[in-house]
Amino acid sequence: MKKILFLFGTRPEAIKMAPLIHTFSNDNNYSVKVGVTAQHREMLDQVIDFFEIKIDYDLNIMKPNQSLHELSANLISKITDDILLKDNFDLVFVQGDTSTVLMGAISSFYQKIPVVHIEAGLRSSDLYSPFPEEMNRVLTSKISKFHFCPTVNSSRNLNMEGIYDNVFVVGNTVIDALLLGLKKINLNKEKEFEEKYKFIDFNKRVILVTCHRRENFGEPLENICDSILEIANQHKEDIEIVFPVHLNPNVKEIVYKRLIASNIKLISPLDYPDLIWMMNKSNIILTDSGGIQEEAPSLGKPVLVLREVTERMEGVNAGTAILVGSDKEKIIYETNKLIKDKPYYSKIATSSNPYGDGNTSNKIKEILNLNFKN
Repeated sequence: MKKILFLFGTRPEAIKMAPLIHTFSNDNNYSVKVGVTAQHREMLDQVIDFFEIKIDYDLNIMKPNQSLHELSANLISKITDDILLKDNFDLVFVQGDTSTVLMGAISSFYQKIPVVHIEAGLRSSDLYSPFPEEMNRVLTSKISKFHFCPTVNSSRNLNMEGIYDNVFVVGNTVIDALLLGLKKINLNKEKEFEEKYKFIDFNKRVILVTCHRRENFGEPLENICDSILEIANQHKEDIEIVFPVHLNPNVKEIVYKRLIASNIKLISPLDYPDLIWMMNKSNIILTDSGGIQEEAPSLGKPVLVLREVTERMEGVNAGTAILVGSDKEKIIYETNKLIKDKPYYSKIATSSNPYGDGNTSNKIKEILNLNFKN
């Protein structure tokens, strides 16, 4: 029996690890342990509860105003002492590009434990954007034994860096999580959510907005808000805009100051189940979130990407997403085109999702069954 560790620390990691944990836990060939560093405490916990994940190691690493170098040092120390030295793991799974990912990979390397990198090969080609995530994923790729890429482009990125062995294109587990999450909601929570969000007029077309990235702080966010306000004013009778506002003061202060209109609903950040339910209820999504760029096509929702560059160009190339950045005129133009041009909307909404079909977790397990012998 192979003993494996799933290690993560943030909400996006937990979401994308959840279907993998369920898949491997249901296979008698594997003994599964789960460790969390808790880079995002509250946001992480609600995903763990929703997907009913049993946690074996909780490092609870975060402290107020912790610097990046302090966090990194603490992660290596705690992951090694409190997890890796307490058990004999055959594989360690990490997902994405956070500090937990890189420090988990380094800690595993020091103990000579092979690393499985989920969502490998994403690149912006700018080591300082996003920071420090781009360097985190580049270095994690150098350490990892197995590289599970969401798309062909991701695998090519690895090949360009001289990484060819054990590189597999499998899609993204975020789609597995989305479909699993919606199934749980439909069974248990649909009426609960309808009551909870009855102040939103779903008889209108709903535009969902999320914006939280550091690169959009300041003038870019001001431009984005100005464009949203103009769209709201142009479509008072037929459009409802829902904006879950990130708690970061750099976001919250600007959004609440500028976005005042009867058909703009500013709400608290959404838990994962609430978010995927809201995405499913929406017609158009404006976002700078990487995960939403991947999820929305499976729901048939056109996405306007509020970033100047994205490491997820597959959606743009497939026609499921449009890169608009913080350009006010472009945001207004593309949103209005989606609102008014039905054939254009339908073309984007029905494009196939380049990020997977919801079977990625099973593919990963089958590949490891064939390719990993301990």
